[in-house]
Amino acid sequence: MSNDFYSGIYNPDVLSCLANLSNDEVFTPPEVANSMLDMLPQELFSDPNTKFLDPACKSGVFLREIAKRLLTGLEPILPDLQQRIDHIFHHQLYGIAITELTSLLSRRGVYCSKYPNSVYSVSRFDDAEGNIRYKRIPHRWKNGKCVFCGAAQSQYDRDEMLEPHAYELIHTTKPEDIFKMKFDVIISNPPYQLSDGGNGVSAKPIFQFFVQQAIKLKPKYLSMIIPARWYAGGKGLDEFRESMLNDNHIRKLYDYESSKDCFDGVNIAGGICYFLWDRDNAGNCSITNINKNSTIEMERRLNEFPILIRSNLAISIVHKVLKAGIRPHSNYAYPRNPFGFATNYRGREKYQNGDIEIITSVGTQYVSRKDVTKNTDIIDSYKILIGRLVPSNGELDVDPKDGYKVITDTRLIGPGQINTETYLDIGVFVTETEAQNFEKYLHTKFARFLLRQAVSSVNITRESFRFVPHEDFSEEWPDRRLYAKYGLTDEEIAFIESMIRPMDLTGGED
Repeated sequence: MSNDFYSGIYNPDVLSCLANLSNDEVFTPPEVANSMLDMLPQELFSDPNTKFLDPACKSGVFLREIAKRLLTGLEPILPDLQQRIDHIFHHQLYGIAITELTSLLSRRGVYCSKYPNSVYSVSRFDDAEGNIRYKRIPHRWKNGKCVFCGAAQSQYDRDEMLEPHAYELIHTTKPEDIFKMKFDVIISNPPYQLSDGGNGVSAKPIFQFFVQQAIKLKPKYLSMIIPARWYAGGKGLDEFRESMLNDNHIRKLYDYESSKDCFDGVNIAGGICYFLWDRDNAGNCSITNINKNSTIEMERRLNEFPILIRSNLAISIVHKVLKAGIRPHSNYAYPRNPFGFATNYRGREKYQNGDIEIITSVGTQYVSRKDVTKNTDIIDSYKILIGRLVPSNGELDVDPKDGYKVITDTRLIGPGQINTETYLDIGVFVTETEAQNFEKYLHTKFARFLLRQAVSSVNITRESFRFVPHEDFSEEWPDRRLYAKYGLTDEEIAFIESMIRPMDLTGGED
């Protein structure tokens, strides 16, 4: 009955087309919305008292798919179709649109009319909003940033003709006052980020605010689809990561290492995930890794490590490495900007007496030794550099069967040479032999595999090396020696070998 009702009035393929749009407000494909709804106890759709909220409506797909299930589930209780429709739309489904345009689109998708008080609406309301509201909310500026979402005033202090992108749910300290009711289920695909006014395309994540505000509303169940880069934290996500990892009410997590396996044609660095938060039932989390080739499920504790290792197959390898009592190489790598020169710094093109070389994004230049403000004690050491970014914008388009490179090409610089923030000084040594052996180590599949377990976006930091062992680099450490030292099985070795691309010291393949 429900599918016949909607298919006769509305074409769901429109939502599939919208789902292919690529921006920070990604539309949800109907099949993904239904996969998220499948995580919920299905008896919720047979209860006339269950209330659902989508606090970030774009296409209305969640509310529409919920309506389909309720139309079927409530038929034994409310056999009259129009009575059932009216009850569902007036008393069970609620939404907050993120823009005026998406409010119209959502109402069209749910009520089959942009204006639910019109004759074309399948359920008549007394006003033009129905239960899908949109209210233009102002940002609250302080020192050039919004105190709620961190948006840059220079970017979002706009004329009234333009959308401010100040989302209602996250621009209030009392989200419960928006509808003044309790919700059993909150489900959504919130906006992911906003420009923060930094260099280039710098942006601040905001999806975490939607999760936090939704939890404040204390629903029985919460499900949101969000970027997976929170697994490792960074840029405003460290506190959120910690709260998520230590929240044992997150009972299910579906992980897509490639966002294209979830949103066809949309690239989101670090992949995408959706989860089920269960207010009344705590316990371990069932984590499901999904890619186009396989689905692997494992139940485990989210807070086993300070970050979330996404791969279920990688867990046994990490356990073996840590059990060996390693010294993590993160303790030996240097943080960003080790010598005090930003990425856009440009030195002198011509040498002057007493200068040292500085490696910049445009090549080798010169700077006075006395201008170095940090880590002057390592100027005359041997240093191994890598870029701060994962190759190819996070290797989003890499086919897993081809393997991942994980790091950019390495570079060894010697005494009297330093670098700008463009590069990470990931290894510092007294002797050239140690530096050379460490550079070879970085090219092993073993080291890059372990590094990849702590990287969940396009950025690499020294903390990303938390699972990589710091070895005695007076010796060489080829893969076969590392596999033997840490007791890896043939299956574990095969997994690493299949995932990581060969890499030699020229940056090419062996």
